[in-house]
Amino acid sequence: MNKFIYRKSAGITALSASMTDFSYKKHAHQEYAMGVTLRGIQEYHLDGSLQLSYENGVMLFNPEQAHDGMAHDQTGLDYVMIYIEPQLLLEVMEKKDIVRFPKPIVYDDRLRQGIVRLSHAILSGQDEALCSEWFVSLADRLVQTELSSDNKTDNALLNKAKDRIHANLEQVLKLDEICNELHLSKFKFIRFFKAHTGISPYQYFLNCKIERAKQLIEKNKDIYAAVAACGFVDLTHLNKHFKSVYGTTAFEYMLHMH
Repeated sequence: MNKFIYRKSAGITALSASMTDFSYKKHAHQEYAMGVTLRGIQEYHLDGSLQLSYENGVMLFNPEQAHDGMAHDQTGLDYVMIYIEPQLLLEVMEKKDIVRFPKPIVYDDRLRQGIVRLSHAILSGQDEALCSEWFVSLADRLVQTELSSDNKTDNALLNKAKDRIHANLEQVLKLDEICNELHLSKFKFIRFFKAHTGISPYQYFLNCKIERAKQLIEKNKDIYAAVAACGFVDLTHLNKHFKSVYGTTAFEYMLHMH
């Protein structure tokens, strides 16, 4: 059985998931993502390496860190996740510069408790004030853990390509136009983009469309407006791609947000 429940409070999205035969397609989130494996073993590929999160494992994803995901075996998997916008996390941690999680999986009991407590508070519809307090407690614990500064080199060419993609999400991906602007051949650009992001330009474009649709659904509670604004053919088209990243359809996600 596969079940994915999302709720949002205090600017944070929480997910409770149970899965047996579902597999996430390779994707990346713009937020920081933190999760705890409650039962089973979570298997995923991150930065070219196979990762296995066992029970009580704390999974840490940096923004735009490409990964997939599935249950390691037929016994299935239960886990919770929280997704936090970078600026919000930095604000509550009182940090000016972007920080990065250096390890993808840690076994830290206090961090585990903080994530589980905050996710359960959001998912059970607790007051936003209480969710905010648990968020501050979690951030205080994160400050005490091993974090590193964002030492990724600022790649002007890559940033220009990403900006171009973000500016035209409602259209088809015009790879030739981007390549001409960057003075790269199509094949060189695809290799360059994948080497720096872990995913192809088209998959990045699709992920950004899905992410934009999610934001619009949260803001306006209008699924058909999101379909039109993000250039999907119809609701079925959006639902298909939305489910590959979030485990649930865009329509079901909208219902959770009410």
